Amino acid sequence: MKTQSISFVLAVVLGCLAAHAQDQTGKFGPVGPGPATQRKGTAPQGPAPKTPDGKPDLSGVWTPTNFMLMGGQPSLQPWADALYKERRANLSKDDPEGHCLPTGVPRISPFPMKLVQTPTLVLMLDEGNMHSFRQFFLDGRGHPKDLDPLWMGDSVAKWDGDALVVDTVGLNDKTWLNGQGLPHSDQLHVTERYQRPDLGHLSVDITLDDPKAFTKPHTFNRTYALLTDWEIHEYVCNEFNIDAEHLVGK
Repeated sequence: MKTQSISFVLAVVLGCLAAHAQDQTGKFGPVGPGPATQRKGTAPQGPAPKTPDGKPDLSGVWTPTNFMLMGGQPSLQPWADALYKERRANLSKDDPEGHCLPTGVPRISPFPMKLVQTPTLVLMLDEGNMHSFRQFFLDGRGHPKDLDPLWMGDSVAKWDGDALVVDTVGLNDKTWLNGQGLPHSDQLHVTERYQRPDLGHLSVDITLDDPKAFTKPHTFNRTYALLTDWEIHEYVCNEFNIDAEHLVGK
């Protein structure tokens, strides 16, 4: 955190305060808190780049532009709905992310993330939360049969035309799907379709399927803007965690 620019930290803090002042399913600004979009107001323009094999090149540092939105509330099973109401009433006191535990999938922070793309593997490196990472395997492998529940799950991927389809299972039930405590079970199955419609934007269609916690699958869209003059920085959640002391419940 010490290596972050003061301006970026202030932008993120102000963005978080504004976001937390409203419901997770409410409106958030069209431009995220990343420094390039914060300063210029627009993402770079131009056609989406391609890799030598003709696939869209998703590589780059991306800032989320609508990280708080989930397309409304998923339709919950009675136990999940009761737990969600309890967590909201308790002001998210036990939020794992607020205590520097992994966000899980697909929850993200307002900080940028970096995609590193190769023909057989795409890496997602997150600056925020606990400086976590995800691996999208493109070598044709399937999910392990004896997979222990993981914070970030196990992800395999394939190309469907110009869309990178990422399939994630094996998630534990310890994470929240949003900052207000939206629950899920260890049967959560996340499908993401990553597309780069132009140079400056990344679009991700996300489907959550959890037969234990939801009554039906839930789909929403997340968007990112390209940061052309920024690299992800070191962020140590435990070193500057101002959230935990304020998560006192009621």
